[in-house]
Amino acid sequence: MSDLGYILRKTRQEKKISLDDLQEVTKIRKRYLEAIEEGNYKVLPGSFYVRAFIKSYAEAVGLDPAEVLSMYQTTNPSPAVEKPVVETIRKNRTSVRNTEKLSRWASGTMFVCFILLIFGIVYYYTYKNYKGTPADQNPSQTQSPRITDSTNPATGTAPSTTMNASGDGKVAPLATPTPTPAPTPTPSVQVKFSSSEKGVDNYTITGASNLNIQMKITGSCWIRVDSLTEAGGKEMLRQKLYKAGDTDSFDLTGSAYLNVGAASALELTVNGTIVPVGDTPNPKRVQLNLQKN
Repeated sequence: MSDLGYILRKTRQEKKISLDDLQEVTKIRKRYLEAIEEGNYKVLPGSFYVRAFIKSYAEAVGLDPAEVLSMYQTTNPSPAVEKPVVETIRKNRTSVRNTEKLSRWASGTMFVCFILLIFGIVYYYTYKNYKGTPADQNPSQTQSPRITDSTNPATGTAPSTTMNASGDGKVAPLATPTPTPAPTPTPSVQVKFSSSEKGVDNYTITGASNLNIQMKITGSCWIRVDSLTEAGGKEMLRQKLYKAGDTDSFDLTGSAYLNVGAASALELTVNGTIVPVGDTPNPKRVQLNLQKN
């Protein structure tokens, strides 16, 4: 037992104060009070609590706290003043609160940034669509109103009028444009096979006023071309032995008759239509009947 502990215990016993009573007055645990009397300060939480408990003990038993603490300081010099645990706990709590505040602030900032980003995207696409929309009406294409001064008796409506070139304020009626008549369609020329009688292939040509015959010779071939008269007779136009590569043509106002020595050597075109003569070197006779409208 230390001298300080002996003095404290003796004073307590002289005043007939039990440890239980002292615990009730000082609010210090009984085992800490016993440790102070025994001088076993290691049991206490720290040097700060040692001084605080000794001061409370001295005040409870009627001793001068300053003298008691001075005696303790003399017998137990402290190298450094320890910070109270309560203060550390408070600082830790303050740090936790600051961290929570910082976390809430960061969350709020991120939420605001997200909202601003959404508004920015909506504004961008809205502005882009609005900018790309053409104007409903071009002012340069707006027509000026025309002045009317009379009523059409047939329809009961006022004809359109405009100012004359002299600028004297008089109104002259507008001329109504005369529609251009549509051209009469030209009937298409048709060359059709009609019949084959007595070894003669008959073709009918319609939709044409003249008969145009084009001949291209691909091999040695004898050909005679006759024009047919209205009485049914024939007038020879040409009789010739053609060779490969020769061409010939006829423009007639009536029908024609062709006598071909080798059908496969002739390519025949009538009014732009190819007429098949044959693919064998046998003789062939063709009559082209022009039917005028």
